[in-house]
Amino acid sequence: MNAGMNPNTGAPVDGNKTLAQLWDRTRMQGDMPGFAKAITAILSAMRGEDDVEFNMTQTVLSDPVLTQKVLRLANSGMYSAFGQHVSTVSKAVLVLGTDAIGHLALGLKLIEEMSVASPNSSIAHVEMEKAVLAGMVAQQVATSASSIHAEEAVVCSMLHTLGRMMITFYMPERWAVMQQIAGEGNEDDAAMRVLGLTMEEVGRAAAIHWGLPKNLLNGMRSVGPAEPGAEVSPADWVAGLSTMAARCADSLWHDDEDGAAEVKRITESYSGMLGVDAEQMGEAIERAKAVAATDLSIAPLSKPAERRAKALAKTRQRAEGNKVLLSGLADMRDMVDTASPGQMVAMALETVYNGLDFSRAVAFVRNRREGRYSAKLCFGDGVKAMLPEMVFDDAYEPNVFHAALNSDRVIFIENAKDPKFAAKLPQWWKANLSEARSFVILPLLANSQPTGFLYGDWDESFPPIQLSQNEFTLLNEIRSLVVKAVERRHQLEAVGNRVG
Repeated sequence: MNAGMNPNTGAPVDGNKTLAQLWDRTRMQGDMPGFAKAITAILSAMRGEDDVEFNMTQTVLSDPVLTQKVLRLANSGMYSAFGQHVSTVSKAVLVLGTDAIGHLALGLKLIEEMSVASPNSSIAHVEMEKAVLAGMVAQQVATSASSIHAEEAVVCSMLHTLGRMMITFYMPERWAVMQQIAGEGNEDDAAMRVLGLTMEEVGRAAAIHWGLPKNLLNGMRSVGPAEPGAEVSPADWVAGLSTMAARCADSLWHDDEDGAAEVKRITESYSGMLGVDAEQMGEAIERAKAVAATDLSIAPLSKPAERRAKALAKTRQRAEGNKVLLSGLADMRDMVDTASPGQMVAMALETVYNGLDFSRAVAFVRNRREGRYSAKLCFGDGVKAMLPEMVFDDAYEPNVFHAALNSDRVIFIENAKDPKFAAKLPQWWKANLSEARSFVILPLLANSQPTGFLYGDWDESFPPIQLSQNEFTLLNEIRSLVVKAVERRHQLEAVGNRVG
């Protein structure tokens, strides 16, 4: 192992002692967010060490997101030579091989772990997000190259700067010394003096410590652009892509003109080696930037300040909406002993429509004699013309509306467009309300019998939403007041019938 010189004392720095201290700290603090556990399980499945516990099919099926990605990859153009649709993970394992799926799983897990990580050190967080960004760049470029090594390249690209992640996470005091010596952004230049080994050697040592296979170790190497016409081995191709992706991620980070110019220079220099022309490379980088802008949290590229401002605006909007719900609820309490059920329904529908900023809101009433529910009152553009079409039988059907009426609880559907949910949506909804992304059902049951329900939805123009526990409580109070008015009417009718 190499040795450097201590910048304070001038004495040699032993790289082996640096690594020993690094492993001590990983034992004390725990491995970087979830890495070791995820990697161990996936590598065990790739090696087939335990067919019962860790076979690849079970590993994939335990993660719904990974399942979707594996099936999508198995049916992609890259593997279409197999000429048939792949609908099971078991078959996908046969088509793709455990290596490709293992690398896909590793990449997904690394992104997942690094994206949710909140290291105490903001510097470590930056290095993790840069690693995720490198993986995004590699994925887009490898797809452009139609490479069967795409998944492997994504993993190697994220692990390319593993040394920087390890030092910022576990040895921030050494990182600070390196910055003092070489300046921000040039820490690698001072690594030998401060650590006794290069940053790449730290990363390689960590990868060996985790038991990563040789192909990933080879892919983490720093490789410069090959000479024009030179033959490039698959291992060098992966290493070249991971080097290029990591350098691009560093330059993309601040989303400025200098960085864009550097990215252009980097991609053009690697274009021939990777077999992707410069224009395609530029398009791939733009796609990676678009994904990063959505998925990263602290990168200037993802505009965190702008995102925080939008989140605060949305919070204020929801707070104002909750005031509307509370105000409407107070009005309903004032009127519950004198208003008719129809008047209470109108007040309730108006309250939830304005308070939750619904795109559309509809009140449905059950007619027992006719054995059906029909839409009677509505708010929202274009809904009134659809009222006659929104009618359905009160006989039970296995859909979300009858489920809500049977369970007597508020139902919130976050993603009505999920294909897996389609079977639970009735035809009358699909014909009239399918623009909705999310919706809420407030069932109205008097004396344990359904009498109708309130419905409200949000279309794509409204940001994705999650109802708070406070909002669920307010909605339940609103529907309980409507039910109270209905039950009072039933009691009056019953007394009238007895008197009559």
